[in-house]
Parts: sequence; structure tokens; C-alpha cells
Amino acid sequence: MFNTILIANRGEIACRVIATARRLGIHTVAVYSDADVGARHVRLADRAQRLGPAPAAQSYLDMDAVIGAALASGAQAIHPGYGFLAENAQFARRCAQAGLIFIGPPPEAIEAMGAKDAAKRLVVQAEVPVVPGFDAPGADDAQLIKAADTVGYPLLVKAAAGGGGRGMRRVDVPDALAEAIASARRESLAAFGDDTLLLERYVTGARHVEVQVFADAHGNALHLFERDCSVQRRHQKVVEEAPAPGLDEARRSAMGAAAVRAAQAVGYRGAGTVEFLLAPDGAFYFLEMNTRLQVEHPVTELITGLDLVEWQLRVAAGEPLPLAQADIPRRGHAIEVRLCAEDPARGFMPGAGRLDTLALPAAGPGRRVDTGFETGDSVPSHYDSLLAKLIAWGEDREQARARLLAMLAETVTVGVPSNVALLERILATDDFAAVKHHTGWLEGVLDGLVAPAPPSIDALLAATWRLASDERAAASSRHGNDRASPWSLAGPFRVGVPAQRTVHWQTADQTEHALTLTGRNDGGYDWQCDDLDGPLDGRLDGVAVTVDGPAGQQTWRVWRSGGTFDLAGPQRLRLHYLDPLAAEAGEEEVELRLTAPLPGKLVQVAVEVGQRVAKGDLLLVLEAMKMEHRIVAPHDGVIESVGGATGDFVPAAAVLVSFVPEET
Repeated sequence: MFNTILIANRGEIACRVIATARRLGIHTVAVYSDADVGARHVRLADRAQRLGPAPAAQSYLDMDAVIGAALASGAQAIHPGYGFLAENAQFARRCAQAGLIFIGPPPEAIEAMGAKDAAKRLVVQAEVPVVPGFDAPGADDAQLIKAADTVGYPLLVKAAAGGGGRGMRRVDVPDALAEAIASARRESLAAFGDDTLLLERYVTGARHVEVQVFADAHGNALHLFERDCSVQRRHQKVVEEAPAPGLDEARRSAMGAAAVRAAQAVGYRGAGTVEFLLAPDGAFYFLEMNTRLQVEHPVTELITGLDLVEWQLRVAAGEPLPLAQADIPRRGHAIEVRLCAEDPARGFMPGAGRLDTLALPAAGPGRRVDTGFETGDSVPSHYDSLLAKLIAWGEDREQARARLLAMLAETVTVGVPSNVALLERILATDDFAAVKHHTGWLEGVLDGLVAPAPPSIDALLAATWRLASDERAAASSRHGNDRASPWSLAGPFRVGVPAQRTVHWQTADQTEHALTLTGRNDGGYDWQCDDLDGPLDGRLDGVAVTVDGPAGQQTWRVWRSGGTFDLAGPQRLRLHYLDPLAAEAGEEEVELRLTAPLPGKLVQVAVEVGQRVAKGDLLLVLEAMKMEHRIVAPHDGVIESVGGATGDFVPAAAVLVSFVPEET
């Protein structure tokens, strides 16, 4: 076994590998870019080496820098995690040339499975069924468009060198094909340096079921059962579980055997995942093989009780697989969700910046949390948006689902947006509970799940009590502790009359809610909102706010970051306090400009000065945090200026488009 390994990655997977290495007594070396100085994986490792500037191409993807760091640190092997160099055959070869062991498959296996078109032809020889499609090497746009009629609609345009949903587009009608091809080529070239595309028939109503495989250098190969990853958005997995619900033992055995044959066909070694589409009629088709550890590997670990990273290390060190196929245990059910720094209410725009608060559930029996961040850390804009993985295990699927919902209820991010509310809503749907979901399900119901629920009166009261408590604490230090004092509410008042204040809140959909407070001499308040009113009494204990409102006594957790209040309780929502003292100058001008939420590259500019646009029209496409983000018009108008051209890099807050609204 190794005594020192370098982990050529960052975030939660680097922390995950460090945990196993530490348990095995192996020293770890972390690497970092300038954006990750002091990151959690750097803090956890035994030592750390700088790679270079923040852009991945100049740090985590710099083979010379990574190998140089390994040699300088005395590491014997490199664990690539996933992403970055994990599926790069050239890097695996460079490691061997430098006398380092690559903790992954042989470069020949990476190459064989790295190109989807070649991989499909290879597994057919191993009697693994594949989805009908078109995969002529080097096909140009005209050939793809012509072949699409034979493949049939709906279909998928896929990057031959792709993975993780990048370079993939669903096309339902011929008129949308040309744009999908252009977009997929662009994203594939940026992500993989290769814009080769193929076409596949889109199997309607199918589920995404993948099989975890392992092989060693002694001729042994086996599978560790399957995972269902059907809850997807833009072909990115959102929820994963093991085993696949509703899969009978005969189908499970057949899929596992097919996956092992696919791995053996390329002389595989180490951990890999063979992905299938499972059609409604029970037929299954090979999609691709990921020649690395998967993000969702924890669900397999929880149902088998095995440590897949330990297996990777042992196989890479030349040891045989620890168990035979018949000895692989399987017990219970596990579900994982990906907590990401993104704002579903704003088109899933990724978030970056300081994590003022990252409240994650405590690990324990049936509860696991993998993360690369802690409160106070910064989320860089240069990499993917994954903050943490929450994984729950139960004796059955329903127990795991209930346990994971409880874990999500304890989860909050402040300072950086997250998808936690969406994850809760997905798990709570009847469709997910009844296993009626498929790969296209989430896209079909997404609008309803993303739409913010109107805040209850009790939520407004909790946020208002937190606001009043904060202001009262500040005021009492200067003016005493008289809650009926006008200073306690910092609002307009009349001499001899208890202070009155109207507090205005705004929700994510820009809806405003007004709640009027009148101070009482007994220390409480009277409130009025719309046609309702009543007394308000409460207490603040840290972030816990307990109030008596229309629904009775409720306790909410309320985090505050400036004028933003994040609430978790009977509802989960974000409220923005509209400060009446804030300057209103320039507010109208800001509304007429769209700025870059993150630094990124303009990969498409779809408008020009003087062009008339309608609400929802595409203005431009910004590539940031490894994804393309469509910027659309918020309302009708005429383009007044465009802040860049295709190919330009724009900094955060740069004005992308300014326009004059149609109504003016």
C-alpha cells in the first residue's frame, strides 16, 4: 500500500479521499489554485501544493504542475477524483512516465470508453445492447441533419467525448436541430477540446440506471449493484439512489452482467460506472461508461457497507479485489441529493462568494454528509457549483426518503444561494414517492417546483421579529430599552402615540408584502397585514425565532445577511427587506441593465443595438462554472447597448445588455 498520495482535485471529493486515506494511515497531499487558498481540502490534507492561478486550465488541468507537485511532495500515486484530469488518458500516461501510479483505469481503457461513438461500437461486440442512433466519425452538421430523419424525433445530440451532461441537447422537432448542434459543439469544444457529435434516439419515459463495476489486475471483475439517477435537469443528475426501485432480480442480474462484460472488453481496472437507459418495457441500452469514481458513489457504499475509495487504492497498489461477486452484501436503500450553489428562481444561475452560513445536518446513523465547504469559506466562480452531498440510508426506500427530507430541513446557506428548497420539493412529490419519475420528469414539472410559494403571515411575522429585535438591540444601546420608544422601531411616530412602523418585504418573484407594527408598552407589538391583525409576541435565541401568530406558536430559524433574510421552518423561503431609508436614486436605471452574475465567457451574443426584443427572448449565452447560462430579456424592449462580443471574457457585475422598455 502507498504511504503518500496526491489528490489532483478539490472540493468534497478531495475531502472524501482524504478521509479514507487518513483511516488507512496514508499521508495526503492536496493541490490548490489561487482561488482555493485555505479551502477545506487544503486544511484537511497533511500538506498542500500550489498549482497556479484560479482558471482550471492554469491550475487543476495543468498536467506539468500536478505531476511536478506530486514529485516534489514525495507522493507515490495520484488520485484524480472526478472531473478535471480523472478521465484523461494522456494524464494517466504522463503519470506512468514520471514513475507515479495513476489511481484509475489504464489509459487504453479511458480512451476506448472516452469517445461515446467508439465505445458503442465496442460494447456491441461484447453483446451489450445500445440505443439506436448515428455516430459516423467526424460527421459535419449537414450529415447530422440528414441522419436525424433516420434516427427519428425526439433525439439527443451528444458530444462524443462528453460526460456529465455537457455537450448534450434534446431535440423534439427538426427546426430546432441546427441550433442544438451549434450549441452542443460549442460546449463540447470548451469542455473537452473536441466538438465531435453523435445522435441517439431519445427513449421517452426511460429511467437512467447505472451499474458500479470494479476490476483488478488479476483478471477479476464484478459489479456492486446499480443506482437510479433518473431525476435530472439538463442531463445533470440531481437525485440518485440505490438500489434502483422496482428493478426485479432478473433484470438486475442481466444489467450487472452486461456492465461487467463492457468493462472486460476494454481490459478495465479500478472503479467505473456503466450507464444504461431502462425503457418502460424493461429493455435496457448502453449509454456510456464513466472511467472514474462517480459523484453518487456514496449510495452504493451505504447499501453495501464498502469503502469504494479504499478499493481503488488497494487495486491501484496491485492487490486483488477484496470480495467475490457472490460475497457482495446489499442491505436497505440509500438516496443522495446534490446541494449546489445556484438559484433556481433565477434560471439556476450559479452563485459565488462568501458562505456567511453553511448549516449542514449532523452525520449519524443513516445520515451522511460529504462537503468541501464550511461557514466562512468562499465559493469560487471558476469551478462547478457543488457545495455538498446529503445522503440518507434506511431499511427501505420510504425510510431513506423521510430521513433525507429531515436532513434537508436542517440545511441552510446564507450569502450564497442554493437549491435546497427545490430538493425538498422534489423528494416530497407524489411522483418521486411512487417512483413515477423518469429522465424527462423533472423538466416537465420544474416550473411548478421552482415557483416560490407566497409567504405565510407567520413567516412575515418571524422575519419581522428578527428585524425588530436586531434594530431594538442596536437602538437600546444608545437610547435605553423602552420598546414603545420610536427609536425601538426606527420608524415615523407621533408624540404620545406608540411607535408605528410598516415593514415591506419582497419575495423572489418581486411580490411585495407589507406588515404594520405598533409597539405596546408591555414589550410586544400589534400587527396588521392585509385584512388580518393580531398581537405579536416572540423571542429570539440565536437564529431561532419563536412567534405567536395566526397558526399558533411556531419556531423558525432566521438567518440574516444584510437585507436578505433566509427562513427555515414550516416554509423555506428568502425575503428581502425593503429599507425605506435606502437611496432610490438610480434604481430605475439598474432595472434597465442586465449585469454578469459571475465572471465568464460570452459564447453567443444573439442581439444587436436597436433590435426589438420580447420578454423571454434570448439575449446572450454566458459560460461560467462549467455550464452555459442563457440570459433572456426580462421584459419587452429595444436593445440600447451590448457589453461584449462572442468570445469576450466579462467580469462579474459587467453590464451585458442595456435596453429601453417597450412601454417607454
